[in-house]
Amino acid sequence: MLFARECTFMQGASGLDHLPEASLTEVAFAGRSNVGKSSLINALTGRNTLARTSNTPGRTQELNFFNLGGRLVLVDMPGYGFAQAPKGLVEKWTRLVNGFLKGRSVLRRAVVLVDSRHGLKDSDRDMMKMLDKAAVVYQVVLTKADKLKAAELDAVHARTLEEIRSRVAAHPTLIVTSSEKGTGIPELRAELASLA
Repeated sequence: MLFARECTFMQGASGLDHLPEASLTEVAFAGRSNVGKSSLINALTGRNTLARTSNTPGRTQELNFFNLGGRLVLVDMPGYGFAQAPKGLVEKWTRLVNGFLKGRSVLRRAVVLVDSRHGLKDSDRDMMKMLDKAAVVYQVVLTKADKLKAAELDAVHARTLEEIRSRVAAHPTLIVTSSEKGTGIPELRAELASLA
């Protein structure tokens, strides 16, 4: 079982010249600020403090690389869509993420996290457009599912699925998760383990 293996922090990269050697298969996690990227990485790996979580949007400012059992590298990308970020920071973020996505031969998939309470936002669509252009296969994952009633969740699920069907590089399977309750974690683990 891949996710039962030890997962360790490798390094952070604030620029393309600081990226680790591309030797293992990589899966990148993208999402709006405060969507629950770090919480999901912690839930997947069964560790509480691997990826630092914060209530302050925009806390992750670099690409953080985690080695999962010497078989797979998880990449925690800086959150996007944080309106209060200075323009220069947003441009730096865009260059870093775009360069990483386009130039990383070992990147097998991006996981785009979407807060199920809000559904797809324009910043998510921009990210999907960036991934479509970079020809990186991505999988949309709804987070914080425990915060919604079943009917509301069903509606968000249907709307999101409808929208990703028209996307060039989108993986057709939409996974609904809750890091708190463990919902969807085994399904996502199986999906990612198949790439290692």
